[in-house]
Amino acid sequence: MSVMSSVMRGARRLVLADHFLSVPRLCPAGSHAPLLSGQHNRKFASKQVKGQRKDQKNQKVKAKVDKQEVEIRQRMTVASLAEAMNKDFDHVLEALLNTSVDLDSLEPDSVLEERWIKEVVTRSGMKFRWAKLSESRVKPNRDVHRKPLADPSLLAPRSPVVTIMGHVDHGKTTLLDSLRKSQVASTEAGGITQHIGAFLVQLPTGEKITFLDTPGHAAFSSMRARGADATDIVVLVVAADDGVMNQTVESIQHARRAKVPIIVAVNKCDKPQADPQRVKQELLAHDVVCEEFGGDVQAIHVSALKGDNLLALAEATVALAEVLELKAEPSGAVEGLVIESRTDKGRGPVTSAIVQRGTLRRGSVLVAGRSWAKVRFLFDENGRALTEAGPSTAVEVVGWKELPSAGEVILEVESEQRAREVVEWRIYAEEQEKLQEEQSAIELKATLHLYEYRKERAGLAHLSWRQRKAALYRANKSKFATRTSERTQRDEPNLSLVIKGDVDGSVEAVLGILDGYDQQQQCRLELLHFGLGDVSENDVNMADAFAGSIYGFNVAASKSIQQLAAARGVSLRLHRVIYKLINELKDELSSKLPPLRSENVVGEATVLAMFDVSVGKKKVPVAGCRVQKGQLDRRLKFRLIRGRDTVWEGSLAALKHHRDEVPVVKLGVECGVSAVGDVDFRPGDVIVCYEELEARQVTSWDPGF
Repeated sequence: MSVMSSVMRGARRLVLADHFLSVPRLCPAGSHAPLLSGQHNRKFASKQVKGQRKDQKNQKVKAKVDKQEVEIRQRMTVASLAEAMNKDFDHVLEALLNTSVDLDSLEPDSVLEERWIKEVVTRSGMKFRWAKLSESRVKPNRDVHRKPLADPSLLAPRSPVVTIMGHVDHGKTTLLDSLRKSQVASTEAGGITQHIGAFLVQLPTGEKITFLDTPGHAAFSSMRARGADATDIVVLVVAADDGVMNQTVESIQHARRAKVPIIVAVNKCDKPQADPQRVKQELLAHDVVCEEFGGDVQAIHVSALKGDNLLALAEATVALAEVLELKAEPSGAVEGLVIESRTDKGRGPVTSAIVQRGTLRRGSVLVAGRSWAKVRFLFDENGRALTEAGPSTAVEVVGWKELPSAGEVILEVESEQRAREVVEWRIYAEEQEKLQEEQSAIELKATLHLYEYRKERAGLAHLSWRQRKAALYRANKSKFATRTSERTQRDEPNLSLVIKGDVDGSVEAVLGILDGYDQQQQCRLELLHFGLGDVSENDVNMADAFAGSIYGFNVAASKSIQQLAAARGVSLRLHRVIYKLINELKDELSSKLPPLRSENVVGEATVLAMFDVSVGKKKVPVAGCRVQKGQLDRRLKFRLIRGRDTVWEGSLAALKHHRDEVPVVKLGVECGVSAVGDVDFRPGDVIVCYEELEARQVTSWDPGF
């Protein structure tokens, strides 16, 4: 068979050679056929005959034929190339004749080099284009989701999760302290809550309630939203002496969005100026109708500081929980919610979480957002180790590989391998979404650029290419007048920031405030980096590289870091109260702004006459004046006004009264004035003496509190 195959290939080569390279033959006598036959006639040079040039030129003009376009790619086989050209296998062999390719070794599945692929297409009278990179194969979705509701027969009663919400300084944490018999409020910086606290409270009657204490400050809106999402009941604390405030209204909106029932706790009823009825009437404007006005919202009058009527509040909470018939599945896969997350020096990444379904145990494998954990330890709010935690329990989870973001849903998976698959898929999905956004932005920018380019060229369409090139050069000359290093330097004021916080929610709150910065035209605000934990050397290096500042919230900086920052000239600003941090940020933004310059008119004088005074061999023009307003001070600046026009601005060379040099000439006194430079004084002109004042400019940014 091999011998026959070789013979057939040799015969085929002879036939192909005869087809491509036909030998010239003489025609029979009397034939009108050309002397040379074959597909490609050879052209011989001949002497130009006068009068034939124009005819030959006309004969050379042929209709333009569009070549077939072939899509090629690297490492194509002979069969795939033939298919792309819409030809057969033998056509590729014909095109490769008289090349260094060994045609005997070619098979349909033989891989061709790039140059031979191009050669085949070119010899076939076609043109090639490279194929676009094929899109990556879509990965199968390996995500994990919440499971459907369990069979009602498997559900067991659970304790309610109650969130304390309200305006700042209305006594939320003090109320919870009285219920817990603890002193949490005294440990919070500035006496205001700046984190979400999760606590289990056992009432004297034996019922257990998990309380979440949320910050009331305006900066912590996202924390309050998370608290509303994780809760069954919202206790809205309103001070009887203060009434409904901004964060009170926001808390009502969060509860309504999460479809959570509300209990109103009218606090500080022990104060002389307390007016609980006014509070209830103000709540009517926000569709919170208390029971005494015909609504279904319970309103309890309490005093968190003295502990008055707290038992009634607890009983109202338990009663509402019984009406809601709160139940959960104690078995099965764990589901929960990350309330807060932080990095602990001894434990690593730690999260505060609420278990919503199942029983969380040591060794469980959890996934939250783009992080996963194999639970090493469980702790309650008092730091005691737990072996397991059922539904409605607040726990601290240790064992995360990376720190998940607050608000992420916690789901249990069967193995570490499965957890890695879920995290990898989520990272991949997020990257794909980001790529789509970037691609859309690139396409939009390209469209705008093309529009501007065409708009610029439209006005130059009537010019020749030389004139157009010269016009474009003149238009863009200023762009290239400076060196690259000079163009990168910014003239406008800017402030670069590195933000560090103790927990994820704190950093989120600060970033949320910075997102509301709307004065970029005054001072450009740029965020270099943000993260959790104490200030590190990398933070100082980054701030130093960009001439920025470091702001830390509830974090520390070691003595060596402080010394390094001082040596580098990096501002290190550490705070434990949110509004103090923002106030200092506003001060620094204001310091970056140029001062506001203003003029204060000190005096005015009218020119009465002109005369020349000899100073040595030189004559100096002097204006004889009388002060009409204020006084003239030689040390200040002067302006000469003629009619409504300013003729001259500058300093005085001399100010004399009679023959004496004087520093100041007061109201009603005549004097002689000579200016620095050549100034044409005329009778009737007004000389104004003024001083330039500089005032500190304050940023117009209003963070909202």
